[in-house]
Amino acid sequence: MKEKRNLHLKVQEMCDCYATGDPLKEMSIIKNDEDKEEAALKWLALAALHGVNNNAEEITITRSSEGTVRVFAEYRESELPSPGSEVGEKIVDALREITHIEEDKGKTPLSLGIRNDSVNLQIKFKAKKDKEKITIKFPE
Repeated sequence: MKEKRNLHLKVQEMCDCYATGDPLKEMSIIKNDEDKEEAALKWLALAALHGVNNNAEEITITRSSEGTVRVFAEYRESELPSPGSEVGEKIVDALREITHIEEDKGKTPLSLGIRNDSVNLQIKFKAKKDKEKITIKFPE
């Protein structure tokens, strides 16, 4: 049986691990990672670091019914590198497990420890019949 550690803790550990790197560069190659579940957690950590480092308002992940995943950051309207369909699906699953949001619609705060500090994010889920949207809102 595979041991499942707390996903929230794993994301925080990865934030610490990747805090001095280039999150955007790492995000652009993550779809090539072999372990898709691990890649999803790594992507979440990198997205949090990118948002904090670049003063983002929010990062939005959308997944269509065909499985296409797109990611946008709002600070200046720009599209971030997509994690790909497989990793994108695992990101959605990980965020649902971390936040315990099972419904089509819901929001909750998420505190992430990064090095000797923490950031309070707002996670929002919204699903329609052909699209799922997750917004990670950063503090002002």
